[in-house]
Amino acid sequence: MVPERAPGGRSWLLRLVIAFCFAQGAVSMARPAVSYRALAVGADERAIGVITAAYALLPLFAAVPLGRRTDHGRCVPLLVAGVVLISGGCALSGTAGSLPALAAWSGVMGLGHLCFVIGAQSIVARRSAPAEQDRNFGHFTIGASLGQLAGPVAAGLLVSGQNGEMARTSALALLVSAAAAAVSFTSLWRIEQRTVRAPVATRSAKVPVHRILRTRGVPAGIFVSLSVLSATDILTAYLPVLGEQRGIAPATIGVLLSLRAAATIACRLVMTPMIRRLGRSVLLTVTCLLGGLLCAGIALPVPVWALAVMLAALGFCLGVGQPLSMTTVVRAAPDEARSTALALRLTGNRLGQVAAPASAGLVAGVAGTAAPFVMLGALLVAAAGLGLRTSTDTPAPKAPGTVPQPRGTAPAHDRP
Repeated sequence: MVPERAPGGRSWLLRLVIAFCFAQGAVSMARPAVSYRALAVGADERAIGVITAAYALLPLFAAVPLGRRTDHGRCVPLLVAGVVLISGGCALSGTAGSLPALAAWSGVMGLGHLCFVIGAQSIVARRSAPAEQDRNFGHFTIGASLGQLAGPVAAGLLVSGQNGEMARTSALALLVSAAAAAVSFTSLWRIEQRTVRAPVATRSAKVPVHRILRTRGVPAGIFVSLSVLSATDILTAYLPVLGEQRGIAPATIGVLLSLRAAATIACRLVMTPMIRRLGRSVLLTVTCLLGGLLCAGIALPVPVWALAVMLAALGFCLGVGQPLSMTTVVRAAPDEARSTALALRLTGNRLGQVAAPASAGLVAGVAGTAAPFVMLGALLVAAAGLGLRTSTDTPAPKAPGTVPQPRGTAPAHDRP
């Protein structure tokens, strides 16, 4: 692919962040609303678990093919398809009257989110010079954090279970989330550089998945991303349960979770100077280690003010893992397989979203509600150990026949 320089400086990144904020906000609003709607049509805890898993299971089979397509094509069509699927999945979930239908539309929503994220991450990887990747991925993930901060609050304001109204109010929340996702369309104009498709004979052959997974830095980046996302998901799911046992009001738990999300945003705003001072691998290792200790510390019977301090510090530490794991995977993978490598990272995330809740449920059933936080602490400590192996100072192996690029320069087809 031979790009032409697009005007507008880094305005493309701002528009991408805005689009991601609305897309992620829609999903973050819709997922609890789907659970409330399932309860309104008679679901039990097991059925809600199946519906929740459906969101992550369908993308497991689509991530790598979508990444392959993006490696050798444009990304904007994938962004558009993602917004359409998210918006459609939200709206149709709001009109679904049965549990199988809710599970199906939840899977469509998850597939749409996957399409959007793969396309968006690929754009950031293509349009960022090596020196800009950490900063740009950090700013990109701010959009996700803003959506995660606003979405659940909006769902809580819209959904009401009083007087048997949950079926109606949850449907309203899902329709509003569909409209929020559609707002993303307004920011997708000229977000990708115009490209001229190379002749078929000159295109690079597809890099085998096993070769990507054996590249130094890729498995570690995938595991770090999986660990951080699992910690965020389980924290969101189990902190309300822990608060119920300790007599902490739901409103206070909501504030604590919002505090965690706000700290994550603050971390990503100052990540570039932290990288300059500590280096990527050291920063990733230290934040995963501290995050593991803080996560395990939540299991201790501490007062609410101490829990707030711990969650703020934990949110700051968790803010590092996702953007730096993206940079790690992009730099380690062969240039012609970056989107596929990012898709493999997302596959790992989805596996974590399926396996972590199941494991946490088993652990909580045996050892109590606080035990999952200790389990997540151990997972993050293990990620800290792998963080030491994510250095990408040596060139990633290239496919046969490609010309090595000098270190510190972007490949010709990726330069802004």
